[in-house]
Amino acid sequence: MKKGISRRDFLKYLGVGAAGTALFEGATPAFAEENLPSFELGPFKLKKTKETASGCSYCGCGCSTIVYSENDKVVFIEGDPDSPINEGALCPKGMALTDVYTIVDKNHQRVPNPNRLTKVLYRAPGGTQWEEKTWDWAIPEIAKRVKKTRDEHFEEKDDKGVTVNRTMAICQMGSANINNEEDYLVNKLMRGSLGVVDLDHCARL
Repeated sequence: MKKGISRRDFLKYLGVGAAGTALFEGATPAFAEENLPSFELGPFKLKKTKETASGCSYCGCGCSTIVYSENDKVVFIEGDPDSPINEGALCPKGMALTDVYTIVDKNHQRVPNPNRLTKVLYRAPGGTQWEEKTWDWAIPEIAKRVKKTRDEHFEEKDDKGVTVNRTMAICQMGSANINNEEDYLVNKLMRGSLGVVDLDHCARL
């Protein structure tokens, strides 16, 4: 005798179970409206906030968000229901976007996230302390170091004499927040100007 049930028996039992569940639910008396607990809704907390359409800063799916701010501070973020991509839904990471800027303290109040960097910090090679720098210092410094690395490791030809015009010492990581035009400019800089061939993306689409 065979053990278990056949596919036909499984579907038959499944149908009987579904029918029984439907009958049971139909026989259950509905809750009377007067027996339901009553409560009053408080004031709508987002009524006076400013709505700003934005995008999620995580993977490359392209989900849209609505950011609610008050006094230039983010108080809430939700998915944009008009987006054809996420249709108002957000994944756990997207729903936690507010924690990039604020966190909930012990008093259950949202306060600025103390771990969020708001200034340029620089630590010299071999140093143990971080120094505050300005963007006017940081941007030229970054450009200088990128050019130095590119010039020191640039290859015009490979070991077989084939012209490659590349550098293998720099990698570029793509962003899920930039549009097609910005992505085109990034690729022109990396491939055309610097000769970077190692390009990747956080979503690997």
